[in-house]
Amino acid sequence: MERLRLDMNTQESAAVFGQGDAHVSIIEDAFNVDISLEDGGISCTSRHEDGQSKQRIELAISVIRRMLELSKQGEILNRQITAYLCDLASENGPISLSSYQTGGVCITSRGKSIKAKTQGQQTYVESIRKNMITFGIGPAGTGKTYLAVALAVDAFRKNEVSRIILTRPAVEAGENLGFLPGDLQSKVDPYLRPLQDSLYEIMGIDSYNRNMERGAIEIAPLAYMRGRTLDHAFIILDEAQNTTQEQLKMFLTRIGQGSKAVVTGDVTQIDLPRDKVSGLKKIERILGGIDDIGFCTLTGKDVVRCELVQKIIRAYEQYEQK
Repeated sequence: MERLRLDMNTQESAAVFGQGDAHVSIIEDAFNVDISLEDGGISCTSRHEDGQSKQRIELAISVIRRMLELSKQGEILNRQITAYLCDLASENGPISLSSYQTGGVCITSRGKSIKAKTQGQQTYVESIRKNMITFGIGPAGTGKTYLAVALAVDAFRKNEVSRIILTRPAVEAGENLGFLPGDLQSKVDPYLRPLQDSLYEIMGIDSYNRNMERGAIEIAPLAYMRGRTLDHAFIILDEAQNTTQEQLKMFLTRIGQGSKAVVTGDVTQIDLPRDKVSGLKKIERILGGIDDIGFCTLTGKDVVRCELVQKIIRAYEQYEQK
């Protein structure tokens, strides 16, 4: 019988097993193994003896080792992280302790560390840091906008840019809101609130308000970008699936010296009228291969918002494939 033992203390094994053995059950089912507690550690055995028994045990142990490493780094383990690591090991082989290194992105005003939580997110972060323009395309909950805002704040704090500009098209999500009372800012606030919320959390309200007053932060509808040259700025275009080809071209040609731009969107959630084509759908065919422009595609495996959201996205993907 194939068996492999891993030494760890009671606290470490508790983190791996999870409440009600929730984490370890996922690992057992993923690799067809049995994991049990032993004095001073845990033991992993194969449920069925075959030519793959040793490999399955090694994959399971590699996942456990990575979970221990994450726990020691202060990460709170959950079912979603466990399932992601199992998928990662199944696709790429045993997870080494040097692989899947998710670096820190930014520290919030409350001292919380923001970091990439999946390999897809890490690739996205690296692309933003490397390229002048990065396109982040993927489903809801993958952290496209949040990580971009965090990187913008980090660049602003380091004086790499002199201002942050956040924009998105004012397109309603399948429903007509009709007349909105108030001044112009009141009318566009509902569209720009998600971006504002991210800045609130990362910068803190006092810092946000102070920088807004002096013009170092600007949140505006995409239409306000026309005719401008945006130098020394970190610019984020959110919900870019709702831009036409002409609008996206207009935005990209606004970018000036010393600036960095991130364009995010989900091509499965387009709210444009049926006679309009999303500019984001064809952008890689148009700009692919140009130096200093990166394209990063996130998937359902990169969803960090909620395990249920991940399941919903997978269900929609399966339905559309059929």
